[in-house]
Amino acid sequence: MGFKNSKVAIVGIGNVGATTAYSIINQGLCEEVVLIDINKDKAYAEALDMQHSIYFMNRNITVKAGDYSDCADADVVVITASAPMPKDSHNRLEMLTPSMNIMKSIVDSVMDSGFNGIFLIVSNPVDIMTYYVWRLSGLPKNQVIGSGTTLDTARLCCELSQLYELDSKSVEAFVIGEHGDSELVSWSSATIGGKSVSDVMEDNMSRTGDNTKDKLLQQTKEAGWDIFNRKGNTSYGIAASATAIIKSILFNENRILPVSVCLSGQYNLKNLFLSVPTIINKRGAKEIVEIKLTKDEMDALQHSASVVQDFYKDLQI
Repeated sequence: MGFKNSKVAIVGIGNVGATTAYSIINQGLCEEVVLIDINKDKAYAEALDMQHSIYFMNRNITVKAGDYSDCADADVVVITASAPMPKDSHNRLEMLTPSMNIMKSIVDSVMDSGFNGIFLIVSNPVDIMTYYVWRLSGLPKNQVIGSGTTLDTARLCCELSQLYELDSKSVEAFVIGEHGDSELVSWSSATIGGKSVSDVMEDNMSRTGDNTKDKLLQQTKEAGWDIFNRKGNTSYGIAASATAIIKSILFNENRILPVSVCLSGQYNLKNLFLSVPTIINKRGAKEIVEIKLTKDEMDALQHSASVVQDFYKDLQI
């Protein structure tokens, strides 16, 4: 795995799938990208369009439309396909039943190819879909990852960096739990330049203004809907976050990202998928980082877990 002979297959070439593919080739992350979609003309056209763009890129990459047999030797299979969000809905969980049928068909087809790489699930509701893929695929839990709160974390870091006029990468704060309404921020571990975010907010009241931790969390939760309501989808942020996860896998980076992974006793939770800081490398989810949470944070995480777990009984496995 790594720079040579690496291959990523993307299933579902809508806005998110196509943008993820373009983000991968723009960064030159692998040798081959395969686009798979039920609409074969769309996959073909996107692949051809991207192949033409390779002329201007840093390295030569093969981009092609393919089918599930192409997953056999893929390092990573990204699933972005899902049922459309119901009109006027603001709840990702409403997509569960229609998405479940799509996901089962995809995972069965990928596994029939002989795939033994890493699944990256982007489809919503992502925590439940990632658990579902794990159960359907029979792969070890380290090989099934959901994009989870990686993007929510980026949104929070962007909010904080704008308040204090900083590079967002200088903020280290994690959104954890469900990618959805029950998500939370582990404020007790959040820092900016080694200084706790709580102290930064307190010591810089002129810049903090009327922003509170609750307000920042609310803005983080609503950012996606704000974009969705105005343009009908979110694509760049989620594609970039998926690409960061893929890069950490292919380049064996051991980067810590808040992805949806199977907990095995960490945070007193077991056999369910939630986002927590996790070391990502060529093995997938190499190791979960168990940060010390305050009692309130731990209670909020347990609540988030119960929200997600309630839906497991509805899955047809």
